[in-house]
Amino acid sequence: MQEASVAHDVVFVDGVRTPFGRAGEKGMYWQTRADDLAVKALVGLLERNPSLPTDRIDEVAIAATTQTGDQGLTLGRTVGMLAGLPKSVPGYAIDRMCAGAMTAVTAVAGGIALGGYDVAIAGGVEHMGRHPMGLDADPNPRFVAERMVSADALNMGKTAERIHDRFPHLTKERADRYAMRSQQKYAAALAAGDIAPDLVPVALQTAEGWGLATADEAPRPETTMEGLATLKTPFREFGRVTAGNASGLNDGATMSIIASSDVAKELGLTTKMRLVSFGFAGVDPEIMGIGPVPSTEKALRKAGLSIDDIGLFELNEAFAVQVLSFTDHFGIDDDDPRVNPYGGAIAIGHPLASSGVRLMVQLARQFEQHPEVRYGLTAMCVGLGQGGTVIWENPHFTGRKRK
Repeated sequence: MQEASVAHDVVFVDGVRTPFGRAGEKGMYWQTRADDLAVKALVGLLERNPSLPTDRIDEVAIAATTQTGDQGLTLGRTVGMLAGLPKSVPGYAIDRMCAGAMTAVTAVAGGIALGGYDVAIAGGVEHMGRHPMGLDADPNPRFVAERMVSADALNMGKTAERIHDRFPHLTKERADRYAMRSQQKYAAALAAGDIAPDLVPVALQTAEGWGLATADEAPRPETTMEGLATLKTPFREFGRVTAGNASGLNDGATMSIIASSDVAKELGLTTKMRLVSFGFAGVDPEIMGIGPVPSTEKALRKAGLSIDDIGLFELNEAFAVQVLSFTDHFGIDDDDPRVNPYGGAIAIGHPLASSGVRLMVQLARQFEQHPEVRYGLTAMCVGLGQGGTVIWENPHFTGRKRK
């Protein structure tokens, strides 16, 4: 009888994303199909990695939260074919709302660790202009009738207000200050050349004619505390969550190559990160923003690490208060330089199911800049009360800072 295969090391080879646009008729992708955004990201990724034979790709997993119209029809399969992959390469679609792309990565990683795959594509796309979150959804009436959740549990802004309620020391001023710093850090990273190298330009058709998207559309580097203080609180009268201290509604796509370390070496592919562990956890949907706390505790436990071992954090900024609830829990200062060094979704945007790989792309680039850091993590909250965390090891680790 043949023995079962041992686990294979899983590595993040490379990742890219499209520029993120504002959702809606005034956004740059209003006349661009969702699946075309995903195709463009995949083609750009393959062009960056010419040593990868496309017939060696074993799977394509692409996430979307609202799987309908041009964002439906088994995206992994359709996008793979449209991007020119051999018809022998299979694919599937996946949904874990905001953590869709993150789950695509961990799903194919499990297959690689087991030996079922050698190389896989994992990513996500969300065109919130064409497909707003929850469009045509029909939640079972039992959820409210049997008091499983409150009636506003699907309103993410209201769940963020509830975190402010639960942790009154997480004030609106702290949230606004965190949001302002996110904008400032993103602007600094952009100026330093840390953002553009991982963006795939996208051709655009607009009322003015053809154009090319080469930069994110949402950032507001001019943001000030004074300006943030004047914004309305749309989810509650005299609330604390505003358009300024939350991520916006956005369109965009991300793609990554995940492989076994042995096959990456065989094919001459880069190794930008090694997957150490991951964890997903559920929490009350009414306070979904605290989800990354138990998912991180789970991932740390499985890795045999503590929070003090983590040298870089890429946290999805669905809402500023949600990030602050995470950092407060783990005793991390609001301005800790390890947290989102390039800024986050408050500045860049959060096209739901695509954001998980955006976090990984940024962490991979930060690993190159910080050889003194051995471990980093990507984490995010998830609608309906979940959290997801992936812990990564830096292949550039030397224990010494780069001069």
